[in-house]
Amino acid sequence: MSRLVRAEIGRFDWRQIRCGCGGTAEHVPGIFERLVEAESAEETFGTDLEGHLEVQGELFEAAVPAVSVILAALADPLCDTSRNYLLSVLWRVVLGEAHPSEAARGRTHLPQECRLRAREGLPLIFREALTGDSETAIEILEAVDLDDERVDHYRRAAENRKRK
Repeated sequence: MSRLVRAEIGRFDWRQIRCGCGGTAEHVPGIFERLVEAESAEETFGTDLEGHLEVQGELFEAAVPAVSVILAALADPLCDTSRNYLLSVLWRVVLGEAHPSEAARGRTHLPQECRLRAREGLPLIFREALTGDSETAIEILEAVDLDDERVDHYRRAAENRKRK
């Protein structure tokens, strides 16, 4: 695992963060570790963040720091399965809403926090739009980038890439 991913994981006290599975999120860094260290699709089998960060688009507290870890991971070489999976998780998180249990705790702003964190990694999302899963990356940009002209630019560039 890269120093950057380790540093991002280490920024947070995961034992103090609520997880969608009902406990604390102290096990979430291990899930990230398996995803970023996987060298093949087979090595990612059974490694899932669903139910920890979000359930059907409803976010838990663990989603906020996870955005930073996902962006750090996307900066590194990853197997295609892990890269595509992490990008799809980022997509679900930035388009999500607070889970009712989080809203009951006054954490209705989780979606905005996730989108703000995602903005910190816009260049990584631009790169994914140009080299990876373009459609997902563009949808993430539509949700987080405040510059509509820039989003349109990357949408056109991604479309041109597909034609080649």
